[in-house]
Amino acid sequence: MLLQRRHLLAAAVLAVLAGVAAAPSRAADPIQPGQLPKLLAAIKPDRSEQKWEQIPWGADLWEARQRAAREGKPILLWEMDGHPLGCT
Repeated sequence: MLLQRRHLLAAAVLAVLAGVAAAPSRAADPIQPGQLPKLLAAIKPDRSEQKWEQIPWGADLWEARQRAAREGKPILLWEMDGHPLGCT
């Protein structure tokens, strides 16, 4: 009896999943020109969310090492390996 219920439950789950997978999706409505400024304001970070841009980053590691030694501060090295656009 318990095995039959499990099979019935599994069949019901598969039927629901098959129905969801088979349901056609519809494309989003195109963005109207008048909507663009509002959408950009909603998704574009403002200055308060871009604090890292306010740091005077250096590009010379040797200069950073000398400055860190002179000021007694650590170096934060922000680097990545690979293509800067993520194209590998």
